[in-house]
Amino acid sequence: QVQLVESGGELVQAGGSLRLSCAASGRTFSTYHMGWFRQAPGKEREFVARITWSGGSTNYAGSLKGRFTISRDSAKTTFYLQMTSLRPEDTAVYYCAASRYSGNYYNTQSYEYWGQGTQVTVSS
Repeated sequence: QVQLVESGGELVQAGGSLRLSCAASGRTFSTYHMGWFRQAPGKEREFVARITWSGGSTNYAGSLKGRFTISRDSAKTTFYLQMTSLRPEDTAVYYCAASRYSGNYYNTQSYEYWGQGTQVTVSS
């Protein structure tokens, strides 16, 4: 069974940092592009970041670039979202997702597999 499992979400003060992890199992994700999305209460799920299967290219939501960094381990079984200078508006459930497609990486419809999400809460 294919699984993506996020971890690392917690309550943190504004200005703090967190690293989210996403562990992939059940199939080979080495040729999948991996993305992070987030969804705040009452809002649509939005793109955060994407890393290509090789790890050679990354993309970020414009407002997050410079504060968030996406990466993956060499075995391509775990990937990460390092978040710094966190703000209350970063509060959301964060989801990891996997896609075989390189285009439209900011669109949730491009992703075939999703994790269950991990809650990040940033207090002011």
